[in-house]
Amino acid sequence: MLTHAQIWRGIDRLAAHAQTSPSGLARRAGLDATTFNPSKRQSIDGKKERWPSSESIAKALAAAHVDFSFFAGLITGSPGGASLPAFELSDSDKSNAFDSCGLPAGDGWSKVRFPDMSLEHCYALTVRGHDMAPIYRDGDQLVVSPESRPQPGNRIVVKTRDGAIRAWELGDFDVQNIALKPLSGNLSTQTRKLTDIVWMAKIVWASQ
Repeated sequence: MLTHAQIWRGIDRLAAHAQTSPSGLARRAGLDATTFNPSKRQSIDGKKERWPSSESIAKALAAAHVDFSFFAGLITGSPGGASLPAFELSDSDKSNAFDSCGLPAGDGWSKVRFPDMSLEHCYALTVRGHDMAPIYRDGDQLVVSPESRPQPGNRIVVKTRDGAIRAWELGDFDVQNIALKPLSGNLSTQTRKLTDIVWMAKIVWASQ
């Protein structure tokens, strides 16, 4: 039987996994920012335990892109996971590692362990070098989903027709053009023709 302390510890660990605070996780899940705060875990007089609702937990899991089995592992201290295809981003510029849709292809892919996700066809790219600092640094892993439709403000990995593969923030776009905002402050926003884009994949998680 799971205890009150174990459930709340799991939520704290889920927030840490999502690289945010409990209140940040609540906001990301579309909940009131105080939903997971310590003040909500006991009654005002401290005599009654308060439990998170199943709905709030479900929304938090969706926001963190993990399933309940992973959450159960966080509670017990032994999270499960799956193996994702993995590639070093610096090497991907020099290989035929992706198909025309941005999915893994060819040799050179390894495997990394990662929590079970609600998204299929995800894979991990390891950042090499400092071109994307300070947002992403050498050694960070980016988990991307070619099948997730990105929206302005999302961070994405883009392959252009010149063969370059790089992470950007997606700006406004229309049927002809797309704005790509650099993650490094040393560069300016680029406006590219959509015909110059081979594929783009939404970044759904990053290890930092």
